Amino acid sequence: MPETSDLSVLIVDPNPSMRGNLHNMLNQAAITKVEYAVNSGTAIRLLTKKPFDIILCEYDLGSGTDGQDGQQLLEDLRHHKLIGLWTIFIMLTSEAIHSKVISAAELIPSDYILKPFTVDVLSGRIARAIERRAIFLPTYQLIDKGDLREAVKSCRTAELQHPRLAADFTRLRAELHIALDEWKEAEQLYADMLATRPMAWAHLGLARTLFEQQRHEEAQDALLELVEAYPRFMAAYDLLAQNHEAMGQQLQAKKILEDAVAISPHMVRRLRHLGGIAYDTGDIGAAERAYKQVVTKAKYSEFRDPEDHVNLVKTLVKKGDAPQASGVLRDMERSLRGGANVEACRAISAAMLHELSGNDIAAASELQLAAAALDTARGLSTQLKVGLVQSCLKNNLEQAASDVMMKLVNEADSEVTMEAAVDVFEKAGRHDLAQGMGQQISNQVQELMQDAASKSESGELKGAVFILRQALRKTPGNLPVLFASVEAILRQLNMLGWEAPLAEQAQHQMQVIRKIDPRHPKLESLKQQYAATQHKYGIAT
Repeated sequence: MPETSDLSVLIVDPNPSMRGNLHNMLNQAAITKVEYAVNSGTAIRLLTKKPFDIILCEYDLGSGTDGQDGQQLLEDLRHHKLIGLWTIFIMLTSEAIHSKVISAAELIPSDYILKPFTVDVLSGRIARAIERRAIFLPTYQLIDKGDLREAVKSCRTAELQHPRLAADFTRLRAELHIALDEWKEAEQLYADMLATRPMAWAHLGLARTLFEQQRHEEAQDALLELVEAYPRFMAAYDLLAQNHEAMGQQLQAKKILEDAVAISPHMVRRLRHLGGIAYDTGDIGAAERAYKQVVTKAKYSEFRDPEDHVNLVKTLVKKGDAPQASGVLRDMERSLRGGANVEACRAISAAMLHELSGNDIAAASELQLAAAALDTARGLSTQLKVGLVQSCLKNNLEQAASDVMMKLVNEADSEVTMEAAVDVFEKAGRHDLAQGMGQQISNQVQELMQDAASKSESGELKGAVFILRQALRKTPGNLPVLFASVEAILRQLNMLGWEAPLAEQAQHQMQVIRKIDPRHPKLESLKQQYAATQHKYGIAT
């Protein structure tokens, strides 16, 4: 296989003799760029530094410190975007493991190889994976560029050109429609697939489209059927729990996650979810158990998050267990690297402990430190920041509460709107601060609209659209901003050319206007302008 000589391979296997055997087989197949990882943590550290063409991963990675198996490692790598779509991930399994895993994996490896195997089997599978990657690569490259529309077209063409891989391209096309929020299109693809081949991933995809369309009862029926047919399909449990939450059925969601954790106890994201639901439903014992497992399992993880310690401290404080909470705080201080995120989480945890002991002055001092740390912190959750606002209000730190909330509203990726921000202050009984917050955000939105108008007049059409998008994020139901945004988009489309994603934004915004005020006199005019723009570019209605 001389064409494979430039390929780089990462072997993930705790067994030194198996690593040696695999290395020898790869050398016989003319692959010499080989590195090792003895567990998932080592693999993740290597993959954060450099990419590999191929990953050969043993499914049974041993109990180790994180307890992950090969499938969970793959899920982590995909979730944190440490490997690209074009990375070849081959799972090495026993026949018994293979029969359990292959039907219940949402994220399927490029291939499975059953042990024992020969060098001819390994080289043949690698050759097949390389051939498959070459077929998918044009579509993957479009996805990597963010051109999802063209990627959908590429999938459709490839389905006809490569009938052997038609189901895989159909699956990818459905996932692209989901990424574009085109739930109906994805639903139809999954339904068509199920009509011919009842596959677990298609069942899950169909249920996800139903969930996103808020057809929760249909989604629940589909997911219950899926879990019954594939009791180890863990992604189905996760979505079923989300669906119960969306229906206001918190206790049922907790039960589903408990069932999932009993089957697969090592996925940290699922344990975090369980801990949060258990805390919200008042099951402090279950929350404590879940968060303790999160802190323990994440201790040697590359994805360690100081918020896990905050959640455990919060749970132990709720339980009134100051000694254990203090121990968790000391562990955070001792074992986590310094930085703004850790300092914010440390100060929030310390404040909770001071509140528990009745030391309000010390609690307020720590909350001030936490608020200051947020200036340079990155990636902390909205939930933690809103909790900090609430704690500041409780301790009469009005300025700190307002400052933290304004920063949160103004973050580029924040989902906190003016309505949500005001509601936090109203629920705290601070109507005066709520009014002030609402006024500040309204003033910001007004300034953004003026700035957008100025850019539009000077011909900076894309800048005007971008600024109005910022204004809408703060006040998504603001009719003047909605109308201004649609008008700005139509102006850009007419002057600079048709862009399907931008046109879809305009359509969505007109739908929002219709829901708010279906009889608004300007709505019909916007619809006519949109239709005229379509006609200009020969776009079918």
